[in-house]
Amino acid sequence: MKLNCWIVDDEPLALELLNSYVQKTPFLTLTGKHSSAVQAMKNMPNERIDVIFLDIQMPEVNGMEFARFLDKNTRIIFTTAFSEYALDGYKVNALDYLLKPFSYSDFLNASKKALEWFEMKTASEEKGDSEASGIFVRADYKLIHILFDDILLIEGLKDYIKIFTEKEAKPTLTLMSMKTMEDELPSARFIRVHRSFIVNRDKIARIEKNRIIIGKQQIPIGETYRKLFMEAINGK
Repeated sequence: MKLNCWIVDDEPLALELLNSYVQKTPFLTLTGKHSSAVQAMKNMPNERIDVIFLDIQMPEVNGMEFARFLDKNTRIIFTTAFSEYALDGYKVNALDYLLKPFSYSDFLNASKKALEWFEMKTASEEKGDSEASGIFVRADYKLIHILFDDILLIEGLKDYIKIFTEKEAKPTLTLMSMKTMEDELPSARFIRVHRSFIVNRDKIARIEKNRIIIGKQQIPIGETYRKLFMEAINGK
């Protein structure tokens, strides 16, 4: 499998180093090389960018801001000299984070994560599981495919989320924002009922006042979400 990739970095030496790393990696094809996010935005292609190696600290538009314009299927690998950005990277669903200066071995390991993600996605589709049948999340240093049918609810915990499923006794913990997860879930099946909770409509056993019962779990309905939730349940 070949992955189309872009590199975006305002440092000429870093840009050339990344270029040399890509050329040495057999499963990567460089389709874009840019010295700023502004330049990159002007040259967004019609074809999909599979993976982008993206610096964070850049003039005018930084990497975090640019990442929010990318297609959700583009895997982002941040490259930066500042480790404090690591958690922010996961808020835009970054696949990995390379701290400068990094070696080719570090680069290759991050690239392999992207390759693994696309291989699992392709295998799922070939088995007849469409892209909308589930989501891939990183947990315990692995990519895990969780089917939407199995999800009971999702709980947000600061920078992490817990995914409760029917098949696992313990929830899956992954570094991701609630907003990112909400965007990945089909809105016809999942609904946000609280700033910290998303539920699978099909798994709701009953509603008691301001609580939703799913299995043994009692989920509060937030005041902000109550009206939209009740309208959805009543089919309005």
